[in-house]
Amino acid sequence: MSSPVVHAFFMGRALATAIAEQVEQSMTETLSNLGRFDAEQRESLRNFTDEVMARVQQQESAVAQDPTTTSPGAAASPQDLQATIDNLRAEIAQVRATLQQYRASLN
Repeated sequence: MSSPVVHAFFMGRALATAIAEQVEQSMTETLSNLGRFDAEQRESLRNFTDEVMARVQQQESAVAQDPTTTSPGAAASPQDLQATIDNLRAEIAQVRATLQQYRASLN
């Protein structure tokens, strides 16, 4: 028969070994999952970049076929931009006047 001290020593040693194995397994699994996540994110980013580039090429080819067509993101001439701003200011003034009339009718 072994003494309680020897038994406690071997029990502690077995417990430490089992804990070390569990930590090693958990770390390995965590690092594996992190690597997989990183690879998936890189693939997703690459797919997104490819999609954006395909759209750019599609829009460029559409403009090349019909150069008179303006794309939605094309810059407007300064005169067109000023006319748009003036129209928006007029609409805002009209909405303000209508709102004041509505508020006046409530009082």
